[in-house]
Amino acid sequence: MEVLQKLSSDSEENCKQMLKSDAAYHICCHMNASDQSGFLLFISVEILWNLLEFGGQEVSHQLANLECVNALKQAFKELMVSGCSNYEKQLRNDLLVITTLVAQNLDSPIVETGFAKQLILFATFSEVKSHNPLVKSLKLMQSHEDFELKKLLINMLELLSRDPAAIQLLSDGKVLLSLFHYVKANGTKKLPREWSPAQFEELQLYAMSALSRLAVLLVEDYVTCQGNTRLLLLLEWCVSETKFEGHGNSFHGSGGRGNKKAQMRFCLRLLNAIVSSGNEATAQDLCDQGVISQLLNILQNFFVESDDAMDVEMQCDMLYILSTLCESDIHRKELFGRQGVDVLVDYMKNNPDKISSGLGHHKLMLAAVDATWCCAVGCFMTEDFLLENEGVFLLIDLLQACPRNMHNLILGCLLELCENPKTIAHIHTWRGTNDVTAPHLLIHLWREEEKRIGSLRDENGAIADVASPISGEMQRVHAVAPQSSSAASLSIVDVSENLRAKVFALFTRLGFSDLPGLTTEDYVTLAIIEKYLDFKLGEVWSEISNELPVEGVRPTTPDQEAMDTITRAIVERGKGVSMLQAELLEAESQQDLHDEKQFYVEVKENHKQREKSIESWNDYVKRTSNYRHLVNCKKQQDKSIESSRAKPRYKDQAKKLAAMFHETLLKKLHTTTFQGRNITVESTPSALTGISERLPQENSALLA
Repeated sequence: MEVLQKLSSDSEENCKQMLKSDAAYHICCHMNASDQSGFLLFISVEILWNLLEFGGQEVSHQLANLECVNALKQAFKELMVSGCSNYEKQLRNDLLVITTLVAQNLDSPIVETGFAKQLILFATFSEVKSHNPLVKSLKLMQSHEDFELKKLLINMLELLSRDPAAIQLLSDGKVLLSLFHYVKANGTKKLPREWSPAQFEELQLYAMSALSRLAVLLVEDYVTCQGNTRLLLLLEWCVSETKFEGHGNSFHGSGGRGNKKAQMRFCLRLLNAIVSSGNEATAQDLCDQGVISQLLNILQNFFVESDDAMDVEMQCDMLYILSTLCESDIHRKELFGRQGVDVLVDYMKNNPDKISSGLGHHKLMLAAVDATWCCAVGCFMTEDFLLENEGVFLLIDLLQACPRNMHNLILGCLLELCENPKTIAHIHTWRGTNDVTAPHLLIHLWREEEKRIGSLRDENGAIADVASPISGEMQRVHAVAPQSSSAASLSIVDVSENLRAKVFALFTRLGFSDLPGLTTEDYVTLAIIEKYLDFKLGEVWSEISNELPVEGVRPTTPDQEAMDTITRAIVERGKGVSMLQAELLEAESQQDLHDEKQFYVEVKENHKQREKSIESWNDYVKRTSNYRHLVNCKKQQDKSIESSRAKPRYKDQAKKLAAMFHETLLKKLHTTTFQGRNITVESTPSALTGISERLPQENSALLA
């Protein structure tokens, strides 16, 4: 055995050779043999450790049988009951670790040999009184070995819960009562004497971690132990101002040093596991004890502006708990009320910019949208509160800013919220970045989704194949194969795998006409969206027609005629949409041509004004340089004045006017143009003459 120990200590190849000869099985079966030196068990355990280090699953497979498990059981029981020295306790812990690795193999007979019942007894005896003679004089101390044993036993309880045969043993052993012994406020005077405060804190976190799995399997025991009350009291202590310096020196205690965050984190995880189990009685008991208002107060007062990764995780857990509790109960949504809506609105206002921060804020935003859907939508009172707080605007803002993997959830929330008629006006009113409207944003999402799935479109976004107008690349290349009647076809799976169905459903609420902010490209896409349901129906019938020959089924003549009629109708519908898209594009082309002509008219008019200005300037220069032209201009001005005067209709009236005539022209007036009230005199700039600089000096001299 000593030779095997040395051979297996550093050589992976030796360990593989030993495993080929079933060394793990033989060593485990004979490790309890009588030995005068007392080192046989120690050497056997060390060899098994070496084999586990290099062999892994193969060792576990060789030990997962009745002989080896019974040998492990006998050795562990003797060391557990009679072991006193540190050496024996360390050996006991090593055996328990090996047993843990064996228990991970579901085929191992841990339950059949009675080892599971024995392990449950050793794990619970210090918290639950037992009359079993094995533990009558047994006691765990604060030594490192006993502390490690307790943690290993709690871990073993969680492993045993994977085996359905062990569930009844866990219930009979009062495992939940034992673990709930640690679910209490730290720092109290009535702590178990066998553990120090740091050890108790670590065991507390281990216990709550195990309870997250065990409590779901042992619901009746959970109710008997008043688990809800214990958890809510612990949660209340976690957010209270009671001073507690957490040690945070364990695997489960990360981030909890100097505070109560570690306890709160596992308390919320346990609550989340309970409400997610689907047991209505425990959920109703939580609501009756005020868990909704308690969680809302925590969210409102402590974590709204926190950026710590652990705090973000706890916020997610609280929002998930609220979502699960309120999803299908109107009364709980009413309890959620205005306070809950205010909390959700704060999240949607403050956190979109942090989605890419790397601290898990994307999960927090998903949890907030999910809570909005489950807790606020579906109850008229909370929906009105959400609309009053611009919740629809915030959801669409988030839809515009968030990554694609969040679009489905947000669209689903908006779609169900559209059952409230007041929502439609909010969606039409919304304006985003660059004055984008909600219909334009939805159509943009549709186009992006079609690019992702590979739908055939031409350069203008119109239908390229009228026979399959909305099919993606996967649907086109997928070979037709026989399927069971319960299997979903690709056309049906496509509905749930992308956003197009939700976008279509939203447009059925918003309408397909008189939509603000749409371009011609948007209207081309909208023509496809409007006929989405017809095209999807055609896809399903096309799949049926293609699958029947593959399955060797020949439809009856009336059925074949009906399928042919449906196929022709869908193709005609596709052609109609294609023609409509062509008309829209042609109308846009004509409008662009008209706008271009109008632009050229404006350009031409601008050139005319410029030519007129040049002509006026040339005439001015000619009048100032050519005297004869100036005289002609004066005569032309007099003639214009004379022609503008009123002419007499009768001769007697002409005499009368002649008798009363007064001269209106000024004598020796040398102007040859007509002036308005304001005259602009063009002269040499003062900057060149320097007159403006001399005037202040002359004025100051006069004053002097």
